[in-house]
Amino acid sequence: MKSNMLKRVLLITVLSTIVLVSCKEQEKSVDNPSDKQFNSESKTSNFNSLTFDDYLPAPSRNQIVVHKYYTFSYDNNAEQAEWLAYELKENYIVNNDFKRPYFIEDKLVIAKSADWRNYKKSGYDRGHLCPAGDMEFDKNAYDDTFYTSNISPQNHDFNAGIWNRLEQKVRYWAAKYDGVYVITGGVLKNTTRTIGTENVVVPDYFYKIVFDDDHNKLKAIAFLMPNKKSDAPLYTFVVSIDQIEEMTGIDFFSKVNDDIENALEKNSGYKDWALN
Repeated sequence: MKSNMLKRVLLITVLSTIVLVSCKEQEKSVDNPSDKQFNSESKTSNFNSLTFDDYLPAPSRNQIVVHKYYTFSYDNNAEQAEWLAYELKENYIVNNDFKRPYFIEDKLVIAKSADWRNYKKSGYDRGHLCPAGDMEFDKNAYDDTFYTSNISPQNHDFNAGIWNRLEQKVRYWAAKYDGVYVITGGVLKNTTRTIGTENVVVPDYFYKIVFDDDHNKLKAIAFLMPNKKSDAPLYTFVVSIDQIEEMTGIDFFSKVNDDIENALEKNSGYKDWALN
């Protein structure tokens, strides 16, 4: 009798083990597809589904400020934007003789943007990040570029020279390629100079990334320029986005498919752009 009882206990144990293993296998077969779906949808490679917001750099601890025609991340410690992004459409490229307004503080910046007086007699220009010349299609859009949140201290010869040449080239590309996207700013890390009573950081370098997603092909070109006079050709300042990320600590194209993001950020060529 004890032998029969022992056999029954063993049989029940074996059956229970089989059922438990079977249930676990079923759980795996259900869980895996959803895991794969989540991973594949965490970043997208479908350009038609991407919006302007999808091209913005990854968020940091700084405040993201959204104006009608441009968006930026304001670094309170540096008293300026760490990056500023905007779309430059082909029909924005017009010349209107708008009167230049005074620079004013940006009320959307919670901690207040730097006072324009920090720049007075500093020896540096109030250099636009989103150029007023890119927003001449509308008076309100033009005036919005005169917030102090949209400026950074620039060497005059740099601002009026090589940086201005690059801004003109971007407008040329916007007309040629039916619009482009732009991300720009000063390199705020590892700087030593400041101006004004609010210690506005003077960047040693400025960067500009221009990209176009026309016809399901995403292409980008990046520039890194010392904040000083230069007569060198624009192509000599072309760098990889990876290099700008390393210098700034900013993660660009974080929502784009990894393979495409990696290809864009490692590329330092300019063959896809009309650059001379």
